[in-house]
Amino acid sequence: MTKPKKDVKFQHRERRLSRGSDSPAEGRSTSRANGAKSPVRNGHPTRPDYGRQDTGMTEGWATEDEKAPQPTAQEEYAKKKQTFITRTIWTLVMIAVFFGAMFAGHIYMIIIVTALQIVSFNEVIAISNVPMRARSLQFTKTLNWYFLGTTMYFLYGESVIYYFKHIVLIDKVLLPFATHHRFISFMLYVMGFVFFVGSLQKGHYRFQFTQFAWTHMALYLIVVQAHFIMNNIFEGMIWFFIPVSLVITNDIFAYIVGITIGRTQLIKLSFVGAWLFTVLFGFGMTNILMRYKYFICPVNDLGANIFTGLECVPNPVFIAHTYQVPFIPPTWTHLPTTVQISPMQFHIFIMATFASLIAPFGGFFASGLKRTFNIKDFGDSIPGHGGITDRMDCQFIMGFFAFMYYQSFIAVYRASPGSVIETAITSLTPEEQVEVVKLLGRHLVNQGQLSAKALADLGEQFRIAMK
Repeated sequence: MTKPKKDVKFQHRERRLSRGSDSPAEGRSTSRANGAKSPVRNGHPTRPDYGRQDTGMTEGWATEDEKAPQPTAQEEYAKKKQTFITRTIWTLVMIAVFFGAMFAGHIYMIIIVTALQIVSFNEVIAISNVPMRARSLQFTKTLNWYFLGTTMYFLYGESVIYYFKHIVLIDKVLLPFATHHRFISFMLYVMGFVFFVGSLQKGHYRFQFTQFAWTHMALYLIVVQAHFIMNNIFEGMIWFFIPVSLVITNDIFAYIVGITIGRTQLIKLSFVGAWLFTVLFGFGMTNILMRYKYFICPVNDLGANIFTGLECVPNPVFIAHTYQVPFIPPTWTHLPTTVQISPMQFHIFIMATFASLIAPFGGFFASGLKRTFNIKDFGDSIPGHGGITDRMDCQFIMGFFAFMYYQSFIAVYRASPGSVIETAITSLTPEEQVEVVKLLGRHLVNQGQLSAKALADLGEQFRIAMK
């Protein structure tokens, strides 16, 4: 048997190929020299390992001198410039849509908040979804959207019944839905719960229960909190606009103060500086908005806009009060001993402080959630900004706080036509309700608000109806 000659190269030997290349690469593979297996064994191709470490690439086989192309400084600048332009354009678009909707009327802001909560819910449940398992489970996504619809039906119904009793409770069709709204909502949820249990499949229990829990977490953190933001709109546009603008102002000035101070020991001052500017902005903006009833009046007409305005008795917090200065200044200072200020300014101080110190934790929570799933953004709904949830993470908790604070310390609870009608319908018999109408009619005649002839005609109508 003849010995092979040394230093003889055979051109037919297999060489490493770049992914997508049809020609052999130059030079012998170092992996072959190190004893790695050939992609062809006994005439049968084997699956190449695109994650091999000896190539230095993750996209396939390549020669030793082949490297991933690095972007040049000019390309990096062009990319950053394009991102900045896109982000700026969409920022201006969002600002224009926001103010346009706010001036057009409350109903348009409600539509926008509804759309935002639906998109945010979709973004949050999507990050925990496993497409392959979702495809094998027929009703996974269906149940997610069913629970969303049920929750929105319950929350929206509560708001409509509360703020529009005088319309809902006198309508023959809507009355049964209004009086049994909570039971109907509960039964809808129970139907979804039973359907979920019935859809459980062996081998998918962990995934299905994870999706069930994740959906309910998203419903609470997004849909429920967005519901309170919507109630802020019903209570008066100022209770919606001020909390939103305080969070935005705090974000802007935290960034400005941070880059101005830099990464020094004074970085903690960026927190204080952002808080100070947020408080000042709140004082100034509130002083402007509370002069217009369109912003401070609760909604009693969904067709109202900035031009038609609204009419109401202003909440006492918007009326200036005279306060005594806690100390008597020297006469030579010519400082006043009393000041006139509306209580609203004190409330704004609390809200601005919450927006600066607590609301950012909503963003921290969202950032931690994204790191858990190793994602940069919740979505790409807004070009240059990421997803809707990326922009609303602090707004949800701020809107929730604003509603609770308003109901606890600011709201004035007085009888309204809707509340009186609700009491009469739920507590009195039809005969007693007729008697209330007659007595109220006599009172209006005595006050000169209703003619005696009109009252007589009304009584005749009642006698005919009762026969």
